[in-house]
Amino acid sequence: MKRLPTIIVGQFSVKGVVFMDTGFKPLDNTSEIDAFVDENELAFLYVSQENCSVCHALKPQVKQVLDQYPNIATAQVRTDDVPEIAGKFNILTVPVLLLFVNGKEYHREARSVYLAKFDDKVKELYENYYAD
Repeated sequence: MKRLPTIIVGQFSVKGVVFMDTGFKPLDNTSEIDAFVDENELAFLYVSQENCSVCHALKPQVKQVLDQYPNIATAQVRTDDVPEIAGKFNILTVPVLLLFVNGKEYHREARSVYLAKFDDKVKELYENYYAD
């Protein structure tokens, strides 16, 4: 069996497939998570793990959706680095997409994420939140 070369560009590579850093702010402890959610009216957390290929593949697609909504602050938490996040937000699998409005969880998707549904939900929230 031929091994794929490991090439590291940007943030990481998995089995020769290169993934670029997508610009989510990394959060490294529960204090940073709490501050991020509390300080931003609209806050999005992407919860992942280092060895989760689904997490790495989905992240740029989620970022592309969220780029349409510039007033949503985005961050990433890795359960490898902050294992207590699992208990804090009742996380049983990864990836998990958490959207907060004024410090309260508004929307959650986990593992099997349907991007069109996610985009519709974010768009609905965004339009209603910023309606005149």
